[in-house]
Parts: sequence; C-alpha cells; structure tokens
Amino acid sequence: MRQLGHQPRIIPAIYVKPFVKGQKNDYNDAEAIAEAALRPNLRVVREKTQDQLDLQALHRVRSRLVSRRTATINQIRAFLIEQGIAVRTGAAALRNSLWQSWRIGRTRYRRECAI
Repeated sequence: MRQLGHQPRIIPAIYVKPFVKGQKNDYNDAEAIAEAALRPNLRVVREKTQDQLDLQALHRVRSRLVSRRTATINQIRAFLIEQGIAVRTGAAALRNSLWQSWRIGRTRYRRECAI
C-alpha cells in the first residue's frame, strides 16, 4: 500500500463503533470505518514492529503452555482423587506428592521382592 502512495492508518475498533449504523455486517462496518477515517482528530494506532509481533507470539505460546500444564495437573489430581489420594493444588504440591508416592511404592516393591 505504501509503495502505491497510500498512507494506511490503523483505527481502533472502539473509535469506529459509534459510527456503526444498524446490524453488524461488512457493508455497515466499511461505512463506519470510512466515516470515522474522515474525522480530522481521529486517534490512530501505530503499526507493530516485527520484534513486537514476535514477542506477542511468544507470549501466546507461553500462555497456551501454561493452560495445558494446568489442565494436565488437574487431570492427574482427579485420577489420584479417584484412587483416594488427595493432593493440594499447584504444580509443586503435585510434584512432591508424586515423588513421595514413588519413593513409598519403590520401598514396598523392594520389601515384596525380598520376601
């Protein structure tokens, strides 16, 4: 667009919304954007740099990883509760509980093998 001589501007949706007439559809949205763009004192948003876009993508990935980790922890806790083992919430509490259970189970296994 810039190579053709146009100066694109990013208009936040919050400033366009007052100009929407009727139901939400492409035609009404385009009309509202065009009307908002004609305002002389319209606030526009700066374009994001490539570094900002990369950082935003990393934040999204991290957020997805955290939510999946939380879901997995909750699923493991639910399995343990079905077996009668109550575990406090949180990754550290689950890790400690699993470690202790593994050590106890290993000790029991050694005793059974020794008999």
